[in-house]
Amino acid sequence: MNLESPKVSVQKSAQNLFDLLSDVKNFEQLMPENIAKFEVIGADAFIFGLKAMPEIKLVIKEKAAPNKLVLGAASDKLPFTLTASIDAVSNTSSDVKLDFEGDFNPMMAMMIKGPIQKFIETLAENMHKL
Repeated sequence: MNLESPKVSVQKSAQNLFDLLSDVKNFEQLMPENIAKFEVIGADAFIFGLKAMPEIKLVIKEKAAPNKLVLGAASDKLPFTLTASIDAVSNTSSDVKLDFEGDFNPMMAMMIKGPIQKFIETLAENMHKL
């Protein structure tokens, strides 16, 4: 299952935005309002939970400064990645798009597609808060 957020413009350089996203504690500012839990559990990992959804542990899997940051699920139960693609527009602005890629059975994919799409759109829309 592949989902993507709309591309959003952020008034930060690509390197600055990459650095902010590389610090996992900053993801708390991107979370939707219905967040039930957010806990940093290491330099490159955090756990978050949304109301009526199971808690998910995310770990930074790959960094390619300043254009790409890949987060992945720490559990094999829900195998997925969330990739932030950053494009420099100028010295003070950049575009970012989030891509979600998961390997789920068709029934699970059908159940989570809507909530996951809304979630990644919210993360992208909140990028300006960083």
